Amino acid sequence: MSWLDELEAQLDQQLAAFLAANPSQEALLGEQEARDRQARLVGQRRQLQRQAEQERQALLQLAAEIRCWQERLAKARAAGATALAERAEAHQLGLMEQGRLRWQRLGELGVSFAAVERDLRELESRPRPPKASSLEQDWASFEAEQALETLRRRQG
Repeated sequence: MSWLDELEAQLDQQLAAFLAANPSQEALLGEQEARDRQARLVGQRRQLQRQAEQERQALLQLAAEIRCWQERLAKARAAGATALAERAEAHQLGLMEQGRLRWQRLGELGVSFAAVERDLRELESRPRPPKASSLEQDWASFEAEQALETLRRRQG
């Protein structure tokens, strides 16, 4: 175990002891962690929405391209240009495969989006501790500062 690991373990122990001695600080820490997680989830949701919109736009563009090649294929067949029609059909099938893959990615994004939404609902519906009065908050902050100062002196 390196000195850095030992220091981290010691700091973790001191933090755990501090939080055990100051339950109000533990509640504040829990609230901050919940807010941070919520912010991350909101960011993920926005990113997923952007990705889904990009996939939808790409699908629309791909659909237009497929229609164009369907028309070209029909023209080539009507004109008896069999070799050109076969190449156009192969190209159209490739585009359709790209479309299937994009639909699959869009579905995966939907599953991810639903999971993020579920996590956000869980966070928003969790019970919150009652708000401390201003005096209690000030006193808890004072105690926390005193305890941190004591820890700093021990470390220093």
